Amino acid sequence: MAYVKASTQFKRENKPDYGHEKIEILYQDQWLVVINKASGLLSVPYPGSKVRTAQSLLEDILRKQGSVNSKHKPYVVHRLDRDTSGVMMFALTEAAQQKIMNTWHQMVTERLYHALAEKNPKANIFDYDLLDSGIIDDDIAQNAHNVGFVPKSGQVDNKGHEFKTVHARTHYKKLIEGPSHVLFELSLDTGKKNQIRAHLAAHGYPLAGDEEHRAHTDPFHRLCLHARTLEFDHPFTGEHLKFEVPEPEEWTLYVQKGDKHPQKPVWDIPVKAHKEEIELGERKLSRKQAAHMDFIQRGKKYR
Repeated sequence: MAYVKASTQFKRENKPDYGHEKIEILYQDQWLVVINKASGLLSVPYPGSKVRTAQSLLEDILRKQGSVNSKHKPYVVHRLDRDTSGVMMFALTEAAQQKIMNTWHQMVTERLYHALAEKNPKANIFDYDLLDSGIIDDDIAQNAHNVGFVPKSGQVDNKGHEFKTVHARTHYKKLIEGPSHVLFELSLDTGKKNQIRAHLAAHGYPLAGDEEHRAHTDPFHRLCLHARTLEFDHPFTGEHLKFEVPEPEEWTLYVQKGDKHPQKPVWDIPVKAHKEEIELGERKLSRKQAAHMDFIQRGKKYR
């Protein structure tokens, strides 16, 4: 049995809908459907996976409606990270999928995210003092475990090679700034993997609940990133449509109040009651060993 991270074990025991996350259909016609995805639910399956996803749940709903067949079913046009909640779209025919993907940047007029981030002036960063609004355009790389991050100048991987990077642009605005956290509004010129998380973390604002980017707070035991708004011109009818699902109200209250005594994130608390075997050939790193490894070396070792 594989090693289970403390954060995963915590969610299994305390997240009411763990493994049973749902979707809500916000709009549906013959060409496309817009949903609200819960945090903790994969958008689409990865190769070889048979786990529940937003796509599979939507297909089940359409099957119950009697509208699923070989030519009418959910097709992917974009994705949200597993732990990101909010508004997303699926096409319902292959022709609609192609048209939406080919015209995405023209048809989508606004796509906004809200993120709850901690202020971390002690982080190893390029620039902590983000203005009230602006653009982050750092290039993004992927570590050995496919986590997006912003490499420092001259940084190399464990083989001594420079990281391959892609250009990324994120527009940001501070909506509320409190003593310890900030509520951001963000939009993307580019849709790179982990773009918002990597960009804000690189400038000293890791998202609350973001284990991979060294967050020190985990107030809601989830990644605090929410796809709030999707506004677009319908690719077939031309109708202008806007869908908006607010983030939890608790985020605003938390920012305003500030967290003077944050609890240790669940991933920093060892799992004692649920000791499981480590897969053959793997050995869990001690805290002392891990302390001498950087983010790239550690990666997502136990994902």
